[in-house]
Amino acid sequence: MKAVILAGGFGTRLSEHTGLIPKPMVEIGGKPILWHIMKIYSHYGIKDFVICCGYKQYVIKEYFANYFYHNSDITVDLSDNSVEVLDNHSEDWKVTMVDTGLNTLTGGRIKRIQKYIGDERFLLTYGDGVGDVDIKATIEAHEKAGKLLTMTTYQPSGKLGVVDIAEDGAVRNFLEKPQNGGSWINAGFFVCEPGVFDVLEGDHEMFERQPMQRLLEKGEINAYKHIGFWKPMDTLRDCQELNALWDKGNAPWFNF
Repeated sequence: MKAVILAGGFGTRLSEHTGLIPKPMVEIGGKPILWHIMKIYSHYGIKDFVICCGYKQYVIKEYFANYFYHNSDITVDLSDNSVEVLDNHSEDWKVTMVDTGLNTLTGGRIKRIQKYIGDERFLLTYGDGVGDVDIKATIEAHEKAGKLLTMTTYQPSGKLGVVDIAEDGAVRNFLEKPQNGGSWINAGFFVCEPGVFDVLEGDHEMFERQPMQRLLEKGEINAYKHIGFWKPMDTLRDCQELNALWDKGNAPWFNF
């Protein structure tokens, strides 16, 4: 099974970093948050990735194209330009990086990678959020529900757009920033059937709006409730908080 990661946006709310690099390449503990997300999936045996690139995509491509050398001990003989790998600290990942356009919205980015997925179930997430999400449990919940899409939901303390979930796990509606607390929000970490591609109509659509509304109207969205840690890296403060957790050796998304 492949994991698709949306990594093409401009990341304007984190402009302190994203003037030079794409948002998924902003680091936590010296490694891009994109790497941290991939490590979450890798822990559950998901090691085949499709990255939806866009803004400053060359940074992501360079990182993985040279990942083997960047993460191994090497000796370079300058007399003949030969390279000897002394100790390999790389990952056993397969990473497909796809140019999904500079201004393409999330729905369009997913649609553009359809040919790399084919007629198979796939996982999907955003390139800017980490959590101690049990990927295996999300897949099991998806199989049990028998719907086209399962979305991981999370109950934050703040007031964000929320997901209204029935007792049987079916998603009933999306609500924009309700005033009451204790609501569930979309935390990404989706499980998708290939039928999801059928509700995607082009580059101009946000996946979280028209396409998900179409799935909602068909009764094809299931919710997996994540109880644990989850945090997106939306702002400089978020970046600092995630790095502080890492520096203290208390990164919940990494303590499997």
